Amino acid sequence: MFMAKFPVINSRKLIKVLQSLGFVLDHSTGSHFIFYNFQTKRRAVVPCHNKDIPRGTVMSILSEARISKEEFKKFLT
Repeated sequence: MFMAKFPVINSRKLIKVLQSLGFVLDHSTGSHFIFYNFQTKRRAVVPCHNKDIPRGTVMSILSEARISKEEFKKFLT
């Protein structure tokens, strides 16, 4: 079975996905926004630069927030 590559996205799209999954902006430090989900007690740190976030960084953010790839891909469309 062929697996498509994980998409490369920008920080605005990633923030929209996190917000639709219940994350709220807790605070920002420099060019990074720290989001927190009060229900799951998880956080996600999103770099806010004017370019795409590398796949590995997106995977790390999802891992930190304990969001599965499948759950994440549902919100990208």
